[in-house]
Amino acid sequence: MDRTNLIGLAITGQTTAEVLERIRQAEQAGIPAAWLTGGGAGRDALTLFAAAAVQTKTILLGTSITQTWSRHPVAVAQQVRVLADLAPGRFCLGVGPGHRAGMEMTFGVEWNAPLGHLREYIKILKALIQKGEVDFDGKYYKAHARTGVALDVPVMASALQRGSFELCGSEADGAISWVCPGAYLRDVAIPAIEAGAKKTNRPTPSLVAHVVVCVNENIAEVRTAAREQLGTYPANPFYTQMFVDAGYPEVAQTKAWSNQMLDAVVLSGNGVRVRRRLQEILSFGAREIIVSIVTAGKDPAASYQRSLKVVAQASAPEASEEEQGAMGFTGYPEEESH
Repeated sequence: MDRTNLIGLAITGQTTAEVLERIRQAEQAGIPAAWLTGGGAGRDALTLFAAAAVQTKTILLGTSITQTWSRHPVAVAQQVRVLADLAPGRFCLGVGPGHRAGMEMTFGVEWNAPLGHLREYIKILKALIQKGEVDFDGKYYKAHARTGVALDVPVMASALQRGSFELCGSEADGAISWVCPGAYLRDVAIPAIEAGAKKTNRPTPSLVAHVVVCVNENIAEVRTAAREQLGTYPANPFYTQMFVDAGYPEVAQTKAWSNQMLDAVVLSGNGVRVRRRLQEILSFGAREIIVSIVTAGKDPAASYQRSLKVVAQASAPEASEEEQGAMGFTGYPEEESH
């Protein structure tokens, strides 16, 4: 499937059964891609996708991200081979180094030179997965293995600052962002990806923009919910610097979400406004979008369903007004300013 202009959904859930049900629900709603994040001691995304692969038929499956420090790249390639068999042409692997505190506390590793580690990790994965063999001796990893099977699985990586976007441009099949303002993606991320690709004389890989959506016109409710659900990313030094570079210098002192930062990161408002902001991200140069839903208001379940419907509609812009109405998308007023 052509992944250009795809709008997929990041799936969450309290139980494995709930996650699988939401993936099936997303497929039934017409959403083209489902993404999972795996980290720490939580449920493993690759294992979950093995179950989802046999319960779905068309929806694309992707990790955003599988953390690198917890397992050797050859072990990840073993799991990917199973997924490629179960869901041929439907799986995309996203990997990333995570952050120092979480990796050192959880796995007891010495977290250093994350980009150096990531570069070697990607090289090993791409060779073994896409060519069927790897013969690699690097500074951080060694891998010598052969399967003889070349798989149709893109290998993408997380990116936050200019250096990691450039790394993705030179080595990966795409870069996956998280909570980066749209203007930052346009002005920093995409030029860095292009620069990395130019250095290695290869086509520019895609940017997958992982964004936050909340279909709700009460901006106070949206901000309150986002502060609760998005966590303390501004306090992380890497995110602090990203937000400073994106034009929010206040974060260097506060280490917290300002209203301006939330308004830039969370695509909120009524359905029309959210769809327009999703299209704006694509117009900035992102090839694909992952949507994480923030629920706001007194009824979280209804809030989730409201946003799910809008994401589904945005995923199928070619649908006619009659088809959109049949899918339940006509109940939103025209865009209004906050």
